Amino acid sequence: MARQLVDNSVLSHWRALDAARVLTRLADHAKEDVSFTPNTALMTTRWHARFGAREFELLCNGPKFFDTRAGTGGGGAVDLVIHCLGIDFKAAVQYLQRKNL
Repeated sequence: MARQLVDNSVLSHWRALDAARVLTRLADHAKEDVSFTPNTALMTTRWHARFGAREFELLCNGPKFFDTRAGTGGGGAVDLVIHCLGIDFKAAVQYLQRKNL
């Protein structure tokens, strides 16, 4: 079976997407915590999101995210999908392609 590659421009696009935008497009439920006041990075927002039965509290700043409960984070749409859905890179790419993100 031939290996399907993802174009670098598509990967660059996914890496640059705002994490909060990705959440609102892909999560079953996503709500910004408007009472949140960031301590350091002033553009950081806090979100409560649900993907299936999994719930997350995520800090988002541009393309970067941090899961406050798991103590881990990443950057870009692929990392966010991998983290929130618990899938691998290939499945995350296929998921993002299906969602036309």
